[in-house]
Amino acid sequence: MELTRRNLGKLAVATGAVAAVGTGVGTSLSRSADAAATWKTTGTTVSALAGFDNQMKTFMQARGITGGQLAVTYKGRLVLARGYSTSTTLDVQPTSLFRVASVSKTVTAAAIMKLVQDGKLSLSTPVGNIIAITPPAGQTRDTRWSAVTIKRLLQHLGGFDRDVSGDPNFKDAVISKALGVPMELQHADEIKYMAGQKLDFAPGSKYAYSNFGYVLAGRVIEKVSGLSYQTYVQQKLLTPLKITRMALGWSIAKHTGEMPYESQYTGRTVLDNSGTTVKAPYGSFSMRIQDANGGWIASAPDLVKWAKMFDAGSSVLNTTSLSAVWAKPETGISNGSYYGLGWSVRPTTGGTGRNTWHTGSLPGTYSILVRTYSGMSWAALFNRRDDASGKSYGDIDAALWTAANGVTSWPTHDYFSKYFS
Repeated sequence: MELTRRNLGKLAVATGAVAAVGTGVGTSLSRSADAAATWKTTGTTVSALAGFDNQMKTFMQARGITGGQLAVTYKGRLVLARGYSTSTTLDVQPTSLFRVASVSKTVTAAAIMKLVQDGKLSLSTPVGNIIAITPPAGQTRDTRWSAVTIKRLLQHLGGFDRDVSGDPNFKDAVISKALGVPMELQHADEIKYMAGQKLDFAPGSKYAYSNFGYVLAGRVIEKVSGLSYQTYVQQKLLTPLKITRMALGWSIAKHTGEMPYESQYTGRTVLDNSGTTVKAPYGSFSMRIQDANGGWIASAPDLVKWAKMFDAGSSVLNTTSLSAVWAKPETGISNGSYYGLGWSVRPTTGGTGRNTWHTGSLPGTYSILVRTYSGMSWAALFNRRDDASGKSYGDIDAALWTAANGVTSWPTHDYFSKYFS
């Protein structure tokens, strides 16, 4: 999944860079030619925002992406909601559902903050005081687990570094063999395995992006609330915002309205121990394990509606909670940018505002959600993250900044009522 320290400072969102997306097609000539011939759009065309459509078209056609979606807000109003396709067989609507991968972390962190706001949890509490961190028989838990607090989990300071010991969210076969348990793994299997491993660094001493930290946060939500992770989020966060489409995705089956996912790669299934080769988006990783760190499906309008909640106090999070979301961590600040609670943050020059964002990436998925200091936000979703051309998918960030900076007059309409009742 996306958002390592290496790319955190490179995002155009953080710098305001506005480079255009290249249009070369590399080795995907036939795929890109097909994409150009079958371009389709849905949703209301907004002439003043044509630059967004143009950037999405260029980006998708150059990579042969068959399904994409974009939603844009300005000053809290939904001004653009579009579906895009380069396939004659795919109908992408503005409300179609996509896996959003690590953008899910914004949801999990907010759920933790809701529990804190309601007086049911403290960010300074060690995670081991709330859920069992019990190693396999014969192994000893690292004593530094006592310093793995809820806050450090959310800020990727918990002591887990996938560049050192690998990402346990994608070590299904290793964990299955080590514990003698069948795949598909349960969260408890992953946590038990990790409880017997040495931490990669002293908690709080450095930043290292960790999907596993958010797996733990999801279990904290369940333990404290007495509800399943999905139920708590839907009842306490999404329903008050009238967001009803979002749900946890499945490894194989699709929700109604969910897009199919594509990849040039295959892998061995982690859904059982058969060793069967499967298409990468469908069984080479477990959506069940991903839930709190990368398991949500949503539409682009859902995501910008979600992002709007962070613009000011709401029925979900008050201003005190939001201040905690944006607060600087104890360490891990790089070129002025840092990871808050579920969001990457870059204060603007002079400290008068901030740009905040999150990206997401899984086989068959690329997503980005951006909130800007100037009152714009956007979400873009795609049903692919790789192709033979080798082009960067992160380029969509600069492309959408280019489109936004090219708008000379923002529309006054608001489509939120059209997509949310």
